[in-house]
Amino acid sequence: MGIVISQNGRNAQIIEKSEFEKEDFLQEYIQNNPEAIPIYELQDDRRLLIAKREFPTNSGPIDALAFDETGNIYVVETKLYRNPDKRTVVAQALDYGAALWKHFTDFPKFINILDREAHNKFGMSFSEKVQSFFSFNEEEYDTFLDGLKRCLNDGDIKFVILMDALDERLKDLIVYINQNSQFDIYAVKLEYYKFKENEIIIPKIFGVEVKKNVKGYADQEAWNEETFFKEYEKNGLIGEAKAARAILNWVNEKKLRVWWGRGK
Repeated sequence: MGIVISQNGRNAQIIEKSEFEKEDFLQEYIQNNPEAIPIYELQDDRRLLIAKREFPTNSGPIDALAFDETGNIYVVETKLYRNPDKRTVVAQALDYGAALWKHFTDFPKFINILDREAHNKFGMSFSEKVQSFFSFNEEEYDTFLDGLKRCLNDGDIKFVILMDALDERLKDLIVYINQNSQFDIYAVKLEYYKFKENEIIIPKIFGVEVKKNVKGYADQEAWNEETFFKEYEKNGLIGEAKAARAILNWVNEKKLRVWWGRGK
């Protein structure tokens, strides 16, 4: 099916769908244009930073490793429909996720890999790239790192399978896994059109209908002083609240930094 392009309601032209010639082109495209992966359909205003292509693991390189502003980790696998192993792409993505969780227990080493990539690709450090991309201040960046580290340690990883066409069996498999497991797997179909010097991408995401409202650690709101002590009050923990307040006062007197976390 083609699309129709016109100028001021005249001179309509039918543009037929094009094909991605190589998966490398698709990987490069999403790194330069992460908006092509519509995770904003998972949660409004959510954005995705493609931090590194070909991220090394013991199970082989991940096509693209990405993060959103809360520190959620996304393993992105690209497969052209004509690729003969497209039916195994779900297992491959899960295998890469397991390799991340199992072998990257050294968080500074993990960040160092991303830092080298940021210098090579963007000419800046990883922290500078994250702060620039998401418009973070230093404290917001630290909160991002907190979420990223927790997701990595807990194996709380989301998976995106990016293809130029999807068959019904793959869609059914993704819905089944999302419905009956703790995994979050999404398939994104990218329709690609070329018109003169312009490229037109139409993305469509599958899998969001099952777990759209499920939140992991990194999606939870960070605590602050007000919500922290309100929780004590709500649970009738008067003595505990008094002790926590004394500790917080001591920290403030020493001009030490308070780092509010997330979760329970």
